[in-house]
Amino acid sequence: MKQHIVVLSGAGVSADSGLETFRASDGLWAKHRIEDVCTPEALARNPALVLDFYNQRRRQLKTVEPNAGHYAVAELEAAADVDVITQNVDNLHERAGSTKVLHLHGELTKCRSMKDESYICEVDGDVHVGDLCPKGGQLRPHIVFFGEAVPMMDKAIEIIATATTLVIAGTSMAVYPAAALFRYAPEACKIYVVNPAGGEVDRSNVTYIRERFATGMPQLAKLL
Repeated sequence: MKQHIVVLSGAGVSADSGLETFRASDGLWAKHRIEDVCTPEALARNPALVLDFYNQRRRQLKTVEPNAGHYAVAELEAAADVDVITQNVDNLHERAGSTKVLHLHGELTKCRSMKDESYICEVDGDVHVGDLCPKGGQLRPHIVFFGEAVPMMDKAIEIIATATTLVIAGTSMAVYPAAALFRYAPEACKIYVVNPAGGEVDRSNVTYIRERFATGMPQLAKLL
């Protein structure tokens, strides 16, 4: 029986590919107030600003590539059952070859309708005010804004509950509810944390690899 490896990835994973992170001192939140670009109220108040913020992020995503850590995760699928649960909204895990990726906070390459909750579509270019779904609803980023529920949490808990190995990578474990997910791993589950600093996990059987994702994950993949 193959081991079940679950990789819980955060912003540091994407940062190693050159994507700006929200929480770094020079990151995206330093240039934009959360209240202006990432809340339902902001979308209602100034949809053009919110749409443009994510248009910029989508354009930036096209300029970067998966890093060695992304590829190391994907290559684990040759020997194990691998699930990726990511807090990131980019598609770098998929582009590296990972086939089972659950996005907790939404996906930058998709939009959804503000009128028809079931309507979700792929998007490659920019999205503007006036871009509508077939039922006439304005398209919005398929992103979980601050103050909105995280609809994939139950699925994430279900996945982690059967893990034999949990890898926590590139996250400070400061964003809830995602930061509490490790608590649903079985007691016998081996836990590895790949992060230069922080990301402490209140569990036994934890191994810390104090490296950036792009260097630490390939090292860990060889061990696994």
